Amino acid sequence: MSLPRWQDVVGYEEKHPAVMAHIATGYPRFVIHPLIREMAKRLGRFPWPSERVAQRATGFAPEMFWQHTGLIVSSRQAEAFLVGRKVADDPAVRRSLRRQLADFYDCDATDVFLQPSGMAAQFAALQAVLARAPGRPTVQLGFPYVDTLKLQQKLGHGATLLHDLATMAQDLRVLLQRQPLAAAFSEIPGNPLLGAADLRQVTPLLREHGVPLVADDVVATPVNVDLRDHAALIATSLTKFVAGTGDVMGGALICNPRSPFYAELKPIVAAQHEELLWIEDAAILDRQARDFPDRMRRHNATGLLLAERLRTHPAVAKVWYPKWEFAEAYDAVRRPDGGWGALITVLPKNAETTSPQIYDRLDVCKGPSLGTVFTLACPFTLLAHYTELDWAESCGVSRYLIRISAGLEEPEAIWKKLDHALRSET
Repeated sequence: MSLPRWQDVVGYEEKHPAVMAHIATGYPRFVIHPLIREMAKRLGRFPWPSERVAQRATGFAPEMFWQHTGLIVSSRQAEAFLVGRKVADDPAVRRSLRRQLADFYDCDATDVFLQPSGMAAQFAALQAVLARAPGRPTVQLGFPYVDTLKLQQKLGHGATLLHDLATMAQDLRVLLQRQPLAAAFSEIPGNPLLGAADLRQVTPLLREHGVPLVADDVVATPVNVDLRDHAALIATSLTKFVAGTGDVMGGALICNPRSPFYAELKPIVAAQHEELLWIEDAAILDRQARDFPDRMRRHNATGLLLAERLRTHPAVAKVWYPKWEFAEAYDAVRRPDGGWGALITVLPKNAETTSPQIYDRLDVCKGPSLGTVFTLACPFTLLAHYTELDWAESCGVSRYLIRISAGLEEPEAIWKKLDHALRSET
């Protein structure tokens, strides 16, 4: 899916016929793949990956449940169904992928639970903590990716958002004294503002009140951060940096053996788990994971180079990057040889007029994802929060942000494109 102009993004969000006529497919949780639509016609019903998932979806709009939970049917699975291709499951592939992930997270392969998407990993974590503490709400620490919060609000028992990282510990202390919680969710770092809650302050508070932390490390990846001293569960997307190619979905929920909640939560996760990651997707992820650490280190180097140059560019008002956004909190969980990742968020000067022009001129791939081996840009707030832009801005997230996921092209070539798009505004 490509949204090359600012007005294309607006048209997509507002469902303008001239734009929607060109949308053949899109990010699989948001745009139902044509093969899946055809599968639905053949079945005479909305397709779900299992009977249990179909039962869980009862009472919800199918598209809403599909988007927020990430419990999707793979387009490869739909293709196999439509052409009558028999695909045998291969336990060896799943074991290999779990082993690789276990190495990344310094745990046993039995602590890794594969999922059909990153959001499905979040949903599995939510279900586990709610089974442990029925009826309790959750808290989101730091401004999150849109569906992470929606998931807790719509499929949990409500969620409080504490978006101010500067007052996080104090705000959390007040909330914990006021009500019992099932869990705290936090992205390390957040998307799109790339700051992190200070887990050195947060973790003791949560454990004092018996509240597990569910961490999302998608932006940083386990190559860069080590969350074992803090997280009870790590919900991650394999769709992004692990895959890198932008052509496969997957996720994983990691039970942290060093957590004091491990003995309680792992049996719950295991009892609730279904193997819903389609085997053909698992095979691609298994292959791609083999060079993921090396790729990630290259992403880190390019991300840092671009962020440093953007930070001093005369056309740029603000750059968000983990090296500078609440840097001590990020560095506290950064591995000794870890970097700051490949995601950079930029606010141009005079953004109301310049952001659309800069975005339109930017000669890179444009679409709603990150972590690809090719550089990818999007006006993130428009894509993620179009119906709640005023609310997002009240949390410090401008509607004029441009988010850049640095790819593995030659770094100077990427910089030349960024500089060209910005230079006309200086």
